[in-house]
Amino acid sequence: MTDPEELAERVRDGDVRIHELEDHADDDTAAEARRLFVERETNADLETVGEYAFPAEQAEPNIENMIGAAQVPMGVVGPVSVHGGAANGDHYLPLATTEGALLASVNRGLAVIRAAGGADARVTKNGMTRAPVFRVDGVAEAAETVEWVEDNLETLRDAAESTTSHGELLDVEPYVVGDSVYLRFAYDTKDAMGMNMATIATGEACEVVEAETPASLVALSGNLCSDKKPAAINAVEGRGRSVTADVVIPGELVEDRLHTTADAIAEANTRKNLIGSAKAGSLGFNAHAANVVGAAFLATGQDEAQVVEGANTITTMNTREREDGTTDLYASVSLASLEVGTVGGGTKLPTQAEALEVLGLRGGGDPPGSNADALAEIIAVGALAGELSLLGALSSRHLASAHEDLGR
Repeated sequence: MTDPEELAERVRDGDVRIHELEDHADDDTAAEARRLFVERETNADLETVGEYAFPAEQAEPNIENMIGAAQVPMGVVGPVSVHGGAANGDHYLPLATTEGALLASVNRGLAVIRAAGGADARVTKNGMTRAPVFRVDGVAEAAETVEWVEDNLETLRDAAESTTSHGELLDVEPYVVGDSVYLRFAYDTKDAMGMNMATIATGEACEVVEAETPASLVALSGNLCSDKKPAAINAVEGRGRSVTADVVIPGELVEDRLHTTADAIAEANTRKNLIGSAKAGSLGFNAHAANVVGAAFLATGQDEAQVVEGANTITTMNTREREDGTTDLYASVSLASLEVGTVGGGTKLPTQAEALEVLGLRGGGDPPGSNADALAEIIAVGALAGELSLLGALSSRHLASAHEDLGR
């Protein structure tokens, strides 16, 4: 049975379950049958949803019950001029978004950064985490478990790394809360974002912990990881890649391109991003870093839910006096938990793979991990550009008029 119309009717009649259509037809036919079924059930027109440009089987590892594809407009900003530990030179950064004026704003910031000679960027820490939670009888057994873990890191490393040819266990940090013991495993996952790798490896290590200690595993994830949720532990300890980018912009360039002053931007950043964020109890002390992170994630096939951690960014800006009395602007962004990869997951989908090709970062790097490091550095400079442009618009009081001019 390969006719999508007949398959849709069989689903409607209850003869075939919607999630079993691949058992009756190829992936594209199954997707079309589901789409027809949904159209008839909801009276929606899904013609555009059904116009996707790749074989449905290529998306099989990434989605279930496929009916088509959501098309998000993709643009490009740049060149992103970066002097990084892994990324050097000029790179065009694809961004996918539905927010008008975003790319124009980031491009303006990037033009200022290029005119200033480019931004420096470095990945300062790398470690994808998974933190299982164990049950013990009380604090005595908790202490016994922690002591064993601290004395047997190599045993845990052997168990964890037996599940992967690429990942490396970096550390295991114990936390005790009453009769609960949390073990925060951290891995170098090379060019993969590595969440699945860390989960599978940690599962193997947990079996050893259970066999050698009084602890009993309750959940492979105890939320101390912490994945896809705002979490102070990620702001302090990092998750994925911690990356920082900075630039010094001459005062005359600030005035010429951003139509304000270094003093005004620094004050706006302090009062908005630092004091305002503190008063709000925010974990991100920035203007809109998630805008660039989210758009880059959609374009390059990252896990879009991890924008939560990518927004965990601190923006700093201050003035620097030159010998001739002029005032320059120092600007930086520090993304504590940017989770990116260039292999695996959504990076293998056709449009996302093409976006990574634009960056020259598709697939694994040489040495391993260098492509993901480079992607993190480029995104960080893009976020820095967005912060500069928005704070420039705010301190010059041009934000509303800029949106009006662009017809938003």
